[in-house]
Amino acid sequence: MATQDELRESMKKAAAALRDADVPFILAGSMACWARGGPVSQHDVDFMVKPEDADRAVKALEEAGLRIERPPEGWLFKAWDGDVLVDLIWSPSGMEITDEVFARADALNVHAVTMRVMRLEDVIVTKLAALREHELDYERILEISRSLRELIVWDEVRREAPDNPYVRAFFTMIEGLGIAPPSEAHTAATP
Repeated sequence: MATQDELRESMKKAAAALRDADVPFILAGSMACWARGGPVSQHDVDFMVKPEDADRAVKALEEAGLRIERPPEGWLFKAWDGDVLVDLIWSPSGMEITDEVFARADALNVHAVTMRVMRLEDVIVTKLAALREHELDYERILEISRSLRELIVWDEVRREAPDNPYVRAFFTMIEGLGIAPPSEAHTAATP
């Protein structure tokens, strides 16, 4: 497992390679949350790219010395910088990566490198959309939600997240734990 220093250095290396190749990208996932003051990333670095830029992005990382994997899933490439996994994602669960997603991202200084960082609401929506019967782990998303609760616009997450039992259970948990207020619709319906 990679150390935090290794994760940050690989993030910087990959971001520089994408920037130098003129490939638009957004820092996403747990690293995007960490860049905004959330918990440290656990095990990888995620970058979102537009589908039409995926091949150029993976070529840029390969030219920077990362080892490339092309998994059969068809929505991401994996690049290895030593022990650090860098995911290039162009079709995450629950979201199409478009110019609008890029426009919503903020340019932030992340460990001395300026890059676009996915907005928190979009990160949460993609994490919620990835919940499945056999991939039902709320621990990380609850940790992120608790640590960044004041920065997240919860009603936007509610509007954009898929409507399924796993997402409804998540909202029940965060409301019950006091992480997020009840939805506007729920509050308006309560006398």
